[in-house]
Amino acid sequence: MKVYPRDVDTQVTKLSPQYLAVLVFGPDEGLVRERSSKIAKQVVQDLKDPFLVANIDPNNLKSEPGLLADEAAAISMMGGRRVIRIDGASENATKAAQAFLENPIGDGLIIITAGNLRPTSGLRKLFEKAKNALAIACYEDTHASLDALIHEVMRENNLSIDADASSFLQLNLGSDRLVSRSELNKLAVYMGPSEKRQDDIVSLEDVVACIGDSGTLSIDNIISATTGGDLRKLDDSIFKAFNRGENPIAILRSLLRKIQRMHLARGYMDQGFSAEDAMGKLVPKVFVMEARTFKADLSKWTTGRLASAMSITSDAEQDCKTTGMPVEAICARACLRIANAAKR
Repeated sequence: MKVYPRDVDTQVTKLSPQYLAVLVFGPDEGLVRERSSKIAKQVVQDLKDPFLVANIDPNNLKSEPGLLADEAAAISMMGGRRVIRIDGASENATKAAQAFLENPIGDGLIIITAGNLRPTSGLRKLFEKAKNALAIACYEDTHASLDALIHEVMRENNLSIDADASSFLQLNLGSDRLVSRSELNKLAVYMGPSEKRQDDIVSLEDVVACIGDSGTLSIDNIISATTGGDLRKLDDSIFKAFNRGENPIAILRSLLRKIQRMHLARGYMDQGFSAEDAMGKLVPKVFVMEARTFKADLSKWTTGRLASAMSITSDAEQDCKTTGMPVEAICARACLRIANAAKR
């Protein structure tokens, strides 16, 4: 079955017993790992237990499709239900999964993870149509899902967070769920144990002091230099980012989000709104520390030119994934083209 977004959390926390196998896939690798592990822990608490957890290389399933059914039917020496995990699968797992779902034996729970499968993928179509299997898509966090994640982690640590701090995090956290969760957990540790805190409310100053210099947030320097047309700052910040090992695709995605927000704001301005009123309509809102720069950047762009900048950024990400050219060079070239346009 294909699970709808509103039902994902329910299945991840309490999987319906009708499902014998689950496919967790999508471009957000961190979210794929997080959700697949949560589902597995409904059956086995220790995912390193060799008696209760079997890990199968998906490449082995192509030559031995019966291996999956054998593992699902196997009985643990120590008793208890088993989990069979196939990580990093593609079409090489389709034949084995189909054979099992058509004639399931045993009570083992099969969990398959994969990258961003197209709607035409045989593996994806199999799980979306089978009544005894479930397909869960994991797409990059939106502002809404990031907001939910931020408040979830804060609640887990008996903290709350003010609006400016939450907006800052939504704009600057990365596109990988595990990286975002790691940054938020680091923030919770920074706030200290409950009994020793002076305040249980996380402020913007706390966020900047704790993770303002991290690799994830320092990408903001590249983005602001690009949309502001600051070529010298762009050259310096992107050089440092690549030396630290920052992912060029993550940079391009962050840049695209900023340009999309600017495009929306310029659209409001085209309708007669002032820059301040247009910025006030954005969700999440432009936080105080960014407002002056954001407004200055808006003055350098038109709606049409921002649309072109979005196209440049999207094309660059596609080139990173398909051309085989150095991804750092593709990313830097796209940023430079946009920065030159802003400078003009």
